[in-house]
Amino acid sequence: MAQEVRGVIAPGKDQPVRVETVVVPDPGPGEAVVRVQACGVCHTDLHYKQGGISDDFPFLLGHEAAGVVEAVGDGVTDVAPGDFVILNWRAVCGSCRACLRGRPWYCFNTHNAKQKMTLADGTELSPALGIGAFAEKTLVAAGQCTKVDPAVSPAVAGLLGCGVMAGIGAAINTGNVGRGDSVAVIGCGGVGCAAVAGSRLAGAAEIIAVDIDDRKLETARKLGATHTVNSRNTDPVEAIRELTGGFGADVVVEAVGRPETYKQAFYARDLAGTVVLVGVPTPEMRLELPLLDVFGRGGALKSSWYGDCLPSRDFPMLIDLHLQGRLPLDAFVTETVRLDEVEKAFERMHHGDVLRSVVVF
Repeated sequence: MAQEVRGVIAPGKDQPVRVETVVVPDPGPGEAVVRVQACGVCHTDLHYKQGGISDDFPFLLGHEAAGVVEAVGDGVTDVAPGDFVILNWRAVCGSCRACLRGRPWYCFNTHNAKQKMTLADGTELSPALGIGAFAEKTLVAAGQCTKVDPAVSPAVAGLLGCGVMAGIGAAINTGNVGRGDSVAVIGCGGVGCAAVAGSRLAGAAEIIAVDIDDRKLETARKLGATHTVNSRNTDPVEAIRELTGGFGADVVVEAVGRPETYKQAFYARDLAGTVVLVGVPTPEMRLELPLLDVFGRGGALKSSWYGDCLPSRDFPMLIDLHLQGRLPLDAFVTETVRLDEVEKAFERMHHGDVLRSVVVF
């Protein structure tokens, strides 16, 4: 029987969000209903609100979440009612050419729940990233649920559902940061700070954090940065080169998603070094680089989508590392808020006042 819950809706482009009654259907084949316990306020949700993702309003916002499986549909075997799970927005298919090659993190046929959640009047909702977790309960594809140790705080666990996983994965999975490497991270919001934490976890010797906000740089230092550079006052390319013996960093993670900062990353890496783009650009952005420099500097220019993660592999491992005291995921939670405080949380995020606000139910 369908259930009515409260959820945060973005009704139209740049309109304030509001809490509405959301109808959640019973799970169909391959689907699950999850009782949400916590959901991070991610910049992607703000993009949805602003119409920067698509115009399929109204949106049911929220995607960086953790909770407990309440019910599953036919054919679901990997999770069961009562399981504590992190939600992910890329349920792999297992049968596309990437999956069959043993690279499911590149799956070309990820999927979401087939049924739609609606408003009380029957208006269909578009769930953010196929999740829609600014709601007391949500309907997802069962493959979007990854079981982890329930000893972890839901407010902490949910962060792996998007931003923190994107940053850690950009460093470890995409950038292949290893012991003794030098790393520079340009942009120290939630994703960039996670790349700092991931680089530290991987054993990097030097981790250089770059941003224009001293508050963010201080947070990056707490998460493992060995050096910080305020690029409002200092040329970051020169600074990174100076801090790495004149060579440049082995891996540079660009967590802003702008042509200017990408060029900085390109020229701040060592010869044969790696640039990882994890910041999300907008459609109109264009990049111009001398092709001779691309050829002559060698190395690798990579993009990292969701940190090239495989949730079934990465989420339990990172939660275990957190519970062992080796990965301070709780440092990313600046504040916890109520469901009706999401609009204010967007404002604080826009002004750079928080690393992560987390809605707790």
